[in-house]
Amino acid sequence: MADHAVSDDPQVQAQLDRLWSLSPGADILGLERITRLLERLDDPHRRLPPVFHVAGTNGKGSTCAFLRAALEADGKTVHVFTSPHLVRFNERIRIAGKLIDDAMLAAYLARVLDVAEGIGASFFEVTTAAAFLAFAEHDADACIIEVGLGGRLDATNVIVDPVVCGIAQLGIDHQAFLGDTLPVIAAEKAGIAKPGAPLVTQRYDATLAPVMQDAADRAGTRWLAMGDAWDAAVYRDRVHYRDEQGHVDVPMPRLPGAHQVQNVALAIAMLRHQQAVPVSEAALKAAPLWAHWPARLQRLEHGPLLAALPDAAEAWLDGGHNEAAGQAISAFFTADRLHSRQIQLVIGMLANKDMDAYLAPFGGRIAHVHALPVPGHDHHPPERFAAVAARWGIGCTAHDGPQAAIAAIAQDAAHAQDAAPIILIAGSLYMAGEILRLNGQLPD
Repeated sequence: MADHAVSDDPQVQAQLDRLWSLSPGADILGLERITRLLERLDDPHRRLPPVFHVAGTNGKGSTCAFLRAALEADGKTVHVFTSPHLVRFNERIRIAGKLIDDAMLAAYLARVLDVAEGIGASFFEVTTAAAFLAFAEHDADACIIEVGLGGRLDATNVIVDPVVCGIAQLGIDHQAFLGDTLPVIAAEKAGIAKPGAPLVTQRYDATLAPVMQDAADRAGTRWLAMGDAWDAAVYRDRVHYRDEQGHVDVPMPRLPGAHQVQNVALAIAMLRHQQAVPVSEAALKAAPLWAHWPARLQRLEHGPLLAALPDAAEAWLDGGHNEAAGQAISAFFTADRLHSRQIQLVIGMLANKDMDAYLAPFGGRIAHVHALPVPGHDHHPPERFAAVAARWGIGCTAHDGPQAAIAAIAQDAAHAQDAAPIILIAGSLYMAGEILRLNGQLPD
């Protein structure tokens, strides 16, 4: 099913069913179809508020969250387009700060699908067109657009005049579409560069510098890299940012994980290297505390799914699924945080993800692996997780769903004499959405 796109609203579901019937049923890259589709809609992508365009392997969604937080802290209204959704399709499109409502979503999808015949547009291309149409027809001070996949051939890359482009962390993922080496992947991401729009990036290995510089030169813009044009570091529990304009220090991000420092710094750099939407220093200082981005090292509430666990149990949710994500997530679970405990790992992962690379950093920190399917998608079988657990000298149990996994952990905790368990539910954003639904924590 297309990104598990379902809705409780009959009008929205009717349009999602139309979308599924017209879609080629697979991710496809290229700008020809989206360009033809937008032409039939009078090119709404040329009538957007000032656009902040963000790409990256990991961290682009968090960077978008920090951008939105800063802009809204300054009193600005902001359109936001992100993907994938976790629970409701509406999460992808935020109009002037609010999630698109069902009636409006159904209407915009219908308008796009009414003119889509014969184009063969993908699920994501139709969604992108609907978002751009909605954004063009509603006033806002700024527009934040997250790349869906890659950059150069992503449907969002029809944007012609962003005010700034940003690239977050780079890593190996989606190899079938983007290639299997970092230079090739970096070139695809840097393909969002546009004339006159600064290309602001995090710090990368020196081998990628020629790739980034070439992309900027071809686009006719400046490449502004962390560690060169700007920089940031943590000192006394504050993030200290500097560039040619000066210095600003902001609070540590509320979003957990040391990697979020890089993401908030990238957002600040993007904001400070464009002039279309001025943002005050006070708003920059508010952004790290205002930003919220679910299913990224999110501490779960003691909701319906977790009700059987001891009150002192901790449950964390993260949808990361590649090697770099595994490194960032495992680094969060330090010895001080674990307090001599080991993690109960509840995991499901798509079959096209490198499970071994993702899990490698967790060695020695896992007490037991609870393997889950990812319904509706090809996923790694429990035997694959069991093989990793065997190498680590621990057990692995297969469950048919998250409720069974949590019930097993709760039962073991009830008979244990040691501290309450710490649980990490990980490996898939699709599964993360189901976890949030079952626990009554719908993204807003």
